[in-house]
Amino acid sequence: MPSTDRVVVPIEPKLKADAERIPEELGLGADEAIRVFYKQVVLRRGLPFDLAVPNEATRRAMRDVQRGRGLSRYMDIAALREKLGT
Repeated sequence: MPSTDRVVVPIEPKLKADAERIPEELGLGADEAIRVFYKQVVLRRGLPFDLAVPNEATRRAMRDVQRGRGLSRYMDIAALREKLGT
């Protein structure tokens, strides 16, 4: 078996628990998810996602969605398509 290094990172318990739920839904443990992340960093020669701070309009829209403001609901896809004119 090849030798391995251990990565130890202090992290807030809630953030750790919240973050680990997602790969668990995909059948991955935290160690596997981190290994996939590292592999992608190497393959892409950078982070496998864009880093950006949302502007104020985007942050406001995100808050509105979290609070359920300004959302439209449709009974089915046909009603949505009618609204969109497609």
